[in-house]
Amino acid sequence: MLIMPRPMRLCLRGLGLGTLVATATGNTLAHGVGSPEPVPLTVVTTWVPDPLPWAAALVAAGCYLLAVRSVNRAHPRASVPGWRVAAWLAGVAAILVALVSAVDVYADDLLTVHMVQHLLLAMVAPPLLAMGAPVTLALRVASPRIRRRLILPVLHFPLVRIIASPLVAWPLFAIVMWLTHFSPLYDAALENPTLHVAEHLVYLGSGLLFWWPVVAADPIPWRLGYGARLAYVALQMPVNAAVGLAIYFAPTVLYPHYATNTRSWGPDALTDQQIGGVLMWGAGDLLLLVAFIAVVAAWMRADIRRSRRTDARALARAR
Repeated sequence: MLIMPRPMRLCLRGLGLGTLVATATGNTLAHGVGSPEPVPLTVVTTWVPDPLPWAAALVAAGCYLLAVRSVNRAHPRASVPGWRVAAWLAGVAAILVALVSAVDVYADDLLTVHMVQHLLLAMVAPPLLAMGAPVTLALRVASPRIRRRLILPVLHFPLVRIIASPLVAWPLFAIVMWLTHFSPLYDAALENPTLHVAEHLVYLGSGLLFWWPVVAADPIPWRLGYGARLAYVALQMPVNAAVGLAIYFAPTVLYPHYATNTRSWGPDALTDQQIGGVLMWGAGDLLLLVAFIAVVAAWMRADIRRSRRTDARALARAR
């Protein structure tokens, strides 16, 4: 019989619970009374009719697709790669899953699901959106006048250059992770809908700033070399692990909201917190590891291209 360590068992349990909840339906009830137990048979109907996320997603997807269509018509030999379009749409979809699916419905009931929501907003959607290279697309679709008078001035605006700096984005992301999970803000956001929306925007915004230099698909004021990108990602892994492990090893329930929320199903509040901590640690570091490997692969491809160009120039001179 295979005996797994407790953190691994909790991680697997959390993934199973997250999958169940993500494929369930229900309506969020008032604080103090838990939502009904998730039932996976109603997977298709698990969407909250909140107009703001839906409208924002439709605008983001629609404008991007219209821009791609325009660029592809004007430059058929240099069209936008299909994988970039897919990445952008996947990023928009990840935001929708986080905000209007069963993930949002049950985030008030289970810390585990709330962690899934935060990971989607901070570590899944942002790199996918960055891979879509929206700034490059905007530069290509815009007229020379718009580029000169609007887009380029915004890109070179001093405040934009400051907040886009990796020296700002990296610590900001780390601070957001620590501050939101280990301060009264986390519990307050669960009780206040406006603050909860602001928290989501902070996760998404800090995630975009963090991932943009890693993906490096767009022109940015501060471009990191491949080695610097690897260090940038690698140094965030112990920070993420520390957040998850601190939540896992907490001897008591950190957030009163979950301690006082009545449910007749699922794990107790402390076990749920432990599962959430392991999920934050395991899934978060796994996503960062995937990014690390992707940067290594991109570095290798760049070296191969550079070597081929060098060989071609040497061959041309020999002739």
